[in-house]
Amino acid sequence: MLKKIKAKKNKLQQKIKDRKKTPLETGESVGRVTNKTVAEHREEVIGNARKYIYPLQHSKHRIVIVSITLFIAAFVAFVGYTTLALYKFKSHSTFTYKVTQVIPFPIARIGREFVSYENYLFELRRYVHYYETQGKLDFDDPKNKEQLDRFKQDALNKVINDAYIKKLAKQSNITVSSDEVDQQVALLREQNRLGNSDRVFEDVLADFWGWTIDDFKRSLKQEMLAQKLLSSLDTENQDRASKALAEIKGGADFSEVAKNYSDDENTKANGGEFGFPVDRSSKVVNPYVVNALFKLKPGETSEIVNTGYKLVIVKNIETNGDKVRGAIIEFNFKDVNDYLNNLKEQQPTRAYVKN
Repeated sequence: MLKKIKAKKNKLQQKIKDRKKTPLETGESVGRVTNKTVAEHREEVIGNARKYIYPLQHSKHRIVIVSITLFIAAFVAFVGYTTLALYKFKSHSTFTYKVTQVIPFPIARIGREFVSYENYLFELRRYVHYYETQGKLDFDDPKNKEQLDRFKQDALNKVINDAYIKKLAKQSNITVSSDEVDQQVALLREQNRLGNSDRVFEDVLADFWGWTIDDFKRSLKQEMLAQKLLSSLDTENQDRASKALAEIKGGADFSEVAKNYSDDENTKANGGEFGFPVDRSSKVVNPYVVNALFKLKPGETSEIVNTGYKLVIVKNIETNGDKVRGAIIEFNFKDVNDYLNNLKEQQPTRAYVKN
């Protein structure tokens, strides 16, 4: 044991002897730093510092690599979880909806273009919100599963149809601007169809559909695009309306023209008369029709008015205070699917979920 201790002591003493002594220890002159020697001294100082810097640089590099690796792993896990939630479990939760607003998951493919999963959830969630809040339905209850599946199919069909409408509208150079949407909203507000204030309107949207005003405008814009497309494509309906108007302007009786041309079975037998007085807030009459009626003097007939899904000609028969006794001739546009079927055959849909 003493021999081992002595050996270690001798080894330590030898290391001390072999250590390179500093100039101060040897008594040598350190040397004064001059312009000629400054570069040499700088390199010596930097060289001594490198042995401390290099390990730090290596550590930082490793931290960056580990951080990136963890981020990628977390992102892959996140996408994997969301993919399962959407395509296997068909979740329509707020979380998955928010994710689809950021990551463009597809719900279907039409030709070379994809239909956004977010569009599908936008439609589905308004159905679910309405029936949960207003109909008091619990869609977690198995007995309501069939109804939920029907809503899912309706939402899927709608967003696929909307995608075909957008493609056909693009081919025909048909668009709807934000100004046109705002004008439509203004007309509805003017006739008190959206509540008597912005606050009331916002509350109604939130309570019934879970929507904001921007969500409402988004839905309205798509509806207006479909209406514009129909109006452009259904030239036969335009011709019928023009022919009826020409007869009226030529002296024909409005009621007789209504009986011969109108597509509205409820009014044509009565010469087109509504059968009730119309005021500016009449909810059962199209806002464009109300707007046209109140621009006419008694006895006057309007030009052709495009209400969206039909063309109309209206007449102010009599004005009584703030109400109008009026008559209407309607020319219904064809179903939009009549114009989409050819495109659907050329570019069939491939849906990624089955309800």
